[in-house]
Amino acid sequence: QVQLVESGGGLVQPGGSLRLSCAASGFTLDNYVIGWFRQAPGKEREGVSCISSSDGRTYYRNFAKGRFTISRDNAKNTVYLQMNSLKPEDTAVYYCAADLSLVRLWSEFESDYWGQGTQVTVSS
Repeated sequence: QVQLVESGGGLVQPGGSLRLSCAASGFTLDNYVIGWFRQAPGKEREGVSCISSSDGRTYYRNFAKGRFTISRDNAKNTVYLQMNSLKPEDTAVYYCAADLSLVRLWSEFESDYWGQGTQVTVSS
């Protein structure tokens, strides 16, 4: 069965950190662009970060630059999102997605595969 499974979400205080994981099963991530997205209640889904398959180039939305780091471990078939200096406005459900096309995934939010999401809540 082909699927992506996110984990690592939870409740954290402002200024804290979390590391999200996106594990693939049923296919290998090596050739896929992997993206992290989030959706807060009442808001549209937005891109957070993505990492290319060919050269490992990374992309971040402005709000994530300097605070979030995306990385991939092809041997473990897993992509990570390290989130530091978390703010209440980072509260959302975080999803990972995999696609063969960077443009399709990062610009159009279209993907062959989506995970079920993991809740991140930043609150004191």
